[in-house]
Amino acid sequence: RVKYSGKKGQLTAILRGMGALEPEARREVGELANAVRGELEAAIADKAATLKRAALEARLASEKLDVTLPGREKACGRLHPLHTVENRIREIFIGMGFTVVEGPEIESAYNNFDALNAPADHPSRDFQDTFYIDETTLLRTQTSPVQIRAMTGKTPPIRVISPGRVYRSDDVDATHSPMFHQVEGLVVDKGITMADLKGTLDLFARSLFGEETRPHHFPFTEPSAEVDVSCFVCGGKGCRLCKGEGWIEILGAGMVHPNVLASCGIDPEVYSGFAFGMGIERVAMRRYNINDMRLFFENDVRFLSQF
Repeated sequence: RVKYSGKKGQLTAILRGMGALEPEARREVGELANAVRGELEAAIADKAATLKRAALEARLASEKLDVTLPGREKACGRLHPLHTVENRIREIFIGMGFTVVEGPEIESAYNNFDALNAPADHPSRDFQDTFYIDETTLLRTQTSPVQIRAMTGKTPPIRVISPGRVYRSDDVDATHSPMFHQVEGLVVDKGITMADLKGTLDLFARSLFGEETRPHHFPFTEPSAEVDVSCFVCGGKGCRLCKGEGWIEILGAGMVHPNVLASCGIDPEVYSGFAFGMGIERVAMRRYNINDMRLFFENDVRFLSQF
């Protein structure tokens, strides 16, 4: 195309030189040149179509698909194992008539400590144990402040659980993290006793774990109790994970102190209650036989895809 019809092509040069010809010759040369140009353009267009068709056929041959092959499955996300366990805990307590309530992760020192009967000199309030934003504001160390919010201005009966993230200045190891998840529960009504607490926790533990649980002493309220699960690593013989005890604590509980009820405007002479709290990570570790809490937060797809 360029050789004959381009700006410097042979046919183009003939057409440009026609002005120097005699009129009779110019007519004959013009007719012949136009006829030649028409044949050239037709031949070039035909050849271009042939090359285009050949290129398409070559591409179809090289990119051929076997339509009988199975399709590629699209990767689909799943719930994190901690959320799966939290949902199961929610189901169990909702089945017992509890309501789910939530609260802020940035909390007042009053709701986090004072209202829960932890005075200013309580060890848990040390700066080395708690992430303070200022002297009166902190990252909550437990979801217990939600219990205060649930009781304040409310008239019993109250039956709630409060799941969420909490923060403590803990060193990272197989069973500790500066950020972890809790579920706490609270029941306040007339005539609530330790027997109600025991029955509630017994039903919960057996629903979640089966028979491999035991009651144990919990030193933070009075009267108190904790729930332990048998160590799945050593089978009760004692190891690094269970610190040689053969059991792992997953839940602490006790009766609500009358001072806590009174601070929320509930008459402790009329009402009583119990509260409990558990770490979701430890529950998940026991449920899935995981021996290191850090695996939950490392976001390794090889680990998470097992769930």
